[in-house]
Amino acid sequence: MKRLLAFAGLLAGSTAAVAQDAPINHDAEYYILQAQRSAQWVEDDAAVDAALAEFRDSNGGRSPNIISVLIDDIGFGDLGIPELNAIRGYETPSINAFSDEAMRMVRMYTEPSCTPTRVAQMTGRLPVRMGMGDTTVDIAGFGLPDEEVTLAEVLKEAGYATSHVGKWHMGDIPESWAMNQGFDYAQHAIHQQGQLTIFNEDAIKEQVSVGIGDYLDTYTVDNWFRPDASAMMTVIEGEAGGPIREIRMEPGETWGASKYDEMNQAFQDKTLEELERLAGGEEPFFLQYWPMIPLDNTRAGRDGPQSPNGGLYVDKMQQLDSWLGDIFARMEALGVAENTIVVVMGDNGHFDKYSPQSGFTPMIYKGGKASTHEGGVRVDAFIRWPGMIEEDALLNSIIHVSDLYTTLARLGGAESFIPRDRLVDGVDQSAALLFADEQKARRDHVIIYSINSAKAVIKDQFRLNLPAPGESPIIAKFHDLYRDTREEFSVSTEVGAWGGQEFVRILGRHMARKEKFPDTPPAFGVPYEGIENIRPETQAAVETFLIRRNAPQK
Repeated sequence: MKRLLAFAGLLAGSTAAVAQDAPINHDAEYYILQAQRSAQWVEDDAAVDAALAEFRDSNGGRSPNIISVLIDDIGFGDLGIPELNAIRGYETPSINAFSDEAMRMVRMYTEPSCTPTRVAQMTGRLPVRMGMGDTTVDIAGFGLPDEEVTLAEVLKEAGYATSHVGKWHMGDIPESWAMNQGFDYAQHAIHQQGQLTIFNEDAIKEQVSVGIGDYLDTYTVDNWFRPDASAMMTVIEGEAGGPIREIRMEPGETWGASKYDEMNQAFQDKTLEELERLAGGEEPFFLQYWPMIPLDNTRAGRDGPQSPNGGLYVDKMQQLDSWLGDIFARMEALGVAENTIVVVMGDNGHFDKYSPQSGFTPMIYKGGKASTHEGGVRVDAFIRWPGMIEEDALLNSIIHVSDLYTTLARLGGAESFIPRDRLVDGVDQSAALLFADEQKARRDHVIIYSINSAKAVIKDQFRLNLPAPGESPIIAKFHDLYRDTREEFSVSTEVGAWGGQEFVRILGRHMARKEKFPDTPPAFGVPYEGIENIRPETQAAVETFLIRRNAPQK
């Protein structure tokens, strides 16, 4: 793990060991629970250690393989429940069958949009900690800092082979890319579907994008104002420490719906190829497949599964379901299904800007992508580990996506490599998962951010939507999420009279903890730097970006 080892090398040998042996630094509420349940946690940790040791003994001394599938913009209830599929008018039989073999993490909370959720899963930290709470579409010149220690780096230090395929979306500067953040191999888009399925010529013709190329430029003076998705970098590929190249895009080539389809099929094919390669290796493996579909905003060139719903995203969700079925079947054929942890989940709620033509609308919870309401941050989430995690089970404990970092590290025998020099928001939920017991959970709250502002505090079954600055806290709205999933019936006085101050203290302790572990900015740099085969039009786009970024602002 390049950064952690470099840091340790600066210290005296025994001091470095002591530093890594220290407890992980968590946010304040963790210690509130620890003060009440420390004796039980000691017992639970011993039971987890015994279960993991027994598994490794039965697995030739190896830790489990880990596969992470993170699906874009899927609301709660859209996967794993055939009855709700029927209400929607589409089918996801592969994921539904998978859910019957897995545990549903019923109260999985993510961040409101793509980038921050992915950052939280990869670093175990709230994205506000390092200025990565926003989601960008075009060239931006910033990304995940090199100093962050990703789950891939932690697992790699414990002997895992690591590979990432698909979406990434954590920056357009080199230090932020997957092959430079702990993955032995990576093939991923630098940007996201805004560029790849909304800014292209087919989308312009269908009026998905307005004002980019569907007008006469008679009165246009600033030729740099409108984005050119074809000039932006698309998909890169490389190995750790090796050259990085853009693939499947030639100079002068135009991006469109057919290129988007080609890219998505290539991601699926590469995932199957990587699965086969990794399964044949001697080390346990960590494989991430973060697909770009179901987001696909045009009708151009459409084929594949159709549904009575007919929505742009829904039909592509059916295609992704069949692709995931192929992956699950390949795991069986390769003989790795029994010794592999598989997590399948969404990254945030529906992109309801494109409802109802997408085919998806918020169903059980209020809100969608970019919203801090439950519908923006509650997702379907399943974890399967045959013989270790109860199948067809429900865990109703609060889990935040950052908990996957700490938990998967623990299950993979890599917990000792989690950094101790910073605050880690993710808590170890191994005991709750392995023993299907909500009383063994180590989280009962979550603070919901929008970029860098706290918007809600959830504790137990209650949710406080924070008043805007300058508004009286008396009007703050409390909701009982068991009774009011859509946040329509505020019980402000009924809860606030006894719990209002407790919620204020939760937020106060969280903010006070930042004095010891202050937020830092993201990394800034030159977009696409180091790409071996950068196209001339891409280099020109970078140069115009740098001119604009360096324009006088004071």
